[in-house]
Amino acid sequence: MIDVSNVRIPLSRWGRDERSRERALRRAAARACRVAAGDVSRAELRRRSVDARHPDRIALVCTVRVELAGGGEAERRVLADGRVRNARAARESPYALPARLAAPLEDRPVVVGAGSAGLFCALALAHAGLAPLLVERGDDCARRTDAVRAFAGGGALDPESNVQFGLGGAGTFSDGKLATGTKAPSHRLVLETFVAGGASPDILVDSHPHVGSDVLPRVVEHVRGEVERLGGEVRCRCRMTDLVVSGGRVRGVRLLSRDPAGGLEREELVPTSRVVVACGHSARDVFELLRDRGVALRRKPFAMGVRIEHAQRAVDEALYGPSAGDPTLGPAPYKLSCHLPGGRGVFTFCMCPGGTVVAAASEAGGVVTNGMSEAARDGANANAGLLVGVDPADLAGDDVLAGVALQRSCERAAFAAGGGDYRAPAQLVGDFLRQAPSSAAGSVAPTYPRGVAFGALDGLLPDFVVGSLREAIPRLGRRLAGFDAPDAVLTGVETRSSAPVRVERGDDLQSVTCRGLWPVGEGAGYAGGIMSAAADGLRAAEALVADAAAELETRGGTRP
Repeated sequence: MIDVSNVRIPLSRWGRDERSRERALRRAAARACRVAAGDVSRAELRRRSVDARHPDRIALVCTVRVELAGGGEAERRVLADGRVRNARAARESPYALPARLAAPLEDRPVVVGAGSAGLFCALALAHAGLAPLLVERGDDCARRTDAVRAFAGGGALDPESNVQFGLGGAGTFSDGKLATGTKAPSHRLVLETFVAGGASPDILVDSHPHVGSDVLPRVVEHVRGEVERLGGEVRCRCRMTDLVVSGGRVRGVRLLSRDPAGGLEREELVPTSRVVVACGHSARDVFELLRDRGVALRRKPFAMGVRIEHAQRAVDEALYGPSAGDPTLGPAPYKLSCHLPGGRGVFTFCMCPGGTVVAAASEAGGVVTNGMSEAARDGANANAGLLVGVDPADLAGDDVLAGVALQRSCERAAFAAGGGDYRAPAQLVGDFLRQAPSSAAGSVAPTYPRGVAFGALDGLLPDFVVGSLREAIPRLGRRLAGFDAPDAVLTGVETRSSAPVRVERGDDLQSVTCRGLWPVGEGAGYAGGIMSAAADGLRAAEALVADAAAELETRGGTRP
């Protein structure tokens, strides 16, 4: 078989049903291979993206796996034909989870945090027979969904179970975007695991795959079920309160479990020599704990800003022109960035087509925004984080957690500006640019669920962030028509795009100051989304399993 990339199919030739699409794919593959259509016995779509640089002639750009009727000899002729470009022999190199060890360890590893990194790390450890204990401070998906809906509807904030905390981590209540700028051999396994859990098979081929916040909970529960089926244990409403360290090594963890129904609490010391910390970017108490236990942390760049909302129809028309609304294209996404003359970077983040702005607070007295969309992406608005880079040099003093303090101060300022009831401060783009407070929405109705308080955003974020946003919005409007529309809505504040600290680790992925501690994922500063976090969790599991295998050999065990 042959893989042929950059196979272009005009949108007008991409059919509305599976049969016509298969026919279009086969014909395009035949043209790319310079053979007759009848010579193509099978054409399988492997990857699909949209080229909308010219809205009047939009095309799908595909990678196609081709099987020729003439078999291997016909395929070798195609590969030898100098006129055939972007073709190579198909190769499969599937990622395999670590093999089962031949003997059990004296203590089981503990994974702290059941976001993408923690779930996939625990999955790999369970597959290797290490029977990990995976602990998550928030609820399972059903109870967590109830808590998120209750808060969005005006109820009390549960600081342990919310958009940030709970089974699946912050990614569960997001657009579920799976696109990543990283490359890892485990990506295909992660996607296939999601499909097995109920995600659309389209994520296996789309260049910008997404699952949707209405589908993600059952996908997450599927991964949890796999961890348990393989011998792992998953505890929700279970929080790490202390890390026991002695002689530069992990010796155990203290856990506080709470029965979500009866409210009963139970403390426990779990002896273990291996702990994976996959706590996510919002577990500020964990950062403090690690610092206090002598684990090396350092400041890292992060970003802060606001959410910007437009009518999705306007975005579709700006990007897709006369093809706006075509069901093959769906709601249009965008990704924008610019470097200002002073060197500051401004960029959009976590763009949610047809989505809503989310009430993402995890601490009392703070307002945090994020974005999400369901699988259909059929909401009236598009929203995205509009963020400004914050460098460690921007922070005062030498406290390694100064970035956390800055985030928290902005969140509390937003809480006060919103009226103190978790409404979010908001301002229209036109008013923001001319530095005038807003009093009401225009043509774009804000979707933040607890309501917004219109006014001015000045003073809620550092002056360099506000100034950079004012400088960047017109520039981004020249790249995407309507981005700087006066009626677009800015809702503040977005502070949790990434952790402002990194837990330093060595080439073996263990902490440089605490043996037996594997810091992974977004919270540790080594990932930036669902896919990269999952891949980082799997890498850590590989390293931990190798470490365990070496221990078994030392005490007389053997590798499988």
